[in-house]
Amino acid sequence: MPDGLVLRRDEGPVAHLTLNDPAKANALSAAMIEALCSALARAQTDRGVRVIVLGAAGKIFCAGHDLAELRASDEEAAHRRLFGRCSALMLAIAAAPKPVIARVQGAAVAAGCQLVASCDLAYAAEGARFAVSGIDLGLFCSTPSVALSRTVGARAALEMLLTGRFIDAAEAAAIGLINRAVPAAELDQAVDAAAGAIAAKAPEAIALGKDLFRRQIRMALDEAYDLAGERMAANMALDCAREGIDAFLQRRRAS
Repeated sequence: MPDGLVLRRDEGPVAHLTLNDPAKANALSAAMIEALCSALARAQTDRGVRVIVLGAAGKIFCAGHDLAELRASDEEAAHRRLFGRCSALMLAIAAAPKPVIARVQGAAVAAGCQLVASCDLAYAAEGARFAVSGIDLGLFCSTPSVALSRTVGARAALEMLLTGRFIDAAEAAAIGLINRAVPAAELDQAVDAAAGAIAAKAPEAIALGKDLFRRQIRMALDEAYDLAGERMAANMALDCAREGIDAFLQRRRAS
């Protein structure tokens, strides 16, 4: 990756991507965004990879956008380009057929919190903290609000956005921002267990299911059931489903 901003380490079918700019709190600079987009794209097209884990080096997971970079230009067009590329990154995570798991070892702030909310699953060390605190600087976290509101719901998201307050990992788990808060020493174990469980499943069914889930949750109830029925039928046509069901029925008959 450019300048080593994002490191990659593969463990079997799991690709571990690590934000690697701890001196700048792993801020989502333009360079970091491009490096992460590139790393995600490569992992998604790697046929040996079934799950992607997104972590970070140092004490902070991600402090959000690089504020010095934002203030280096007063051109609205430049800011639109940067926020557009960041939004494209979040959309790529959502659209990716392979699940992305956030491994949060420290603070995730503003666009860093957005990054966590955009991932499919998230596990955090008990000492991690979360905030969308741009409002403290006079900058409402508009783009982070998109992922946050869709992950934790309107009231919890709006409270964080309007007050800028930090929440701890326990509260983040309670409102659904992360799946679980664990002692720091157990973070890798929790992430590896989830990644391993997913990687052991049929990748075709996982990809179909993730896409269906992301789509149906924004639909009206009847539309969601229509799409879900179509996807169930499509899933039944896959070899992995036919073989899995036949094996189950054979075991049941033999018992």
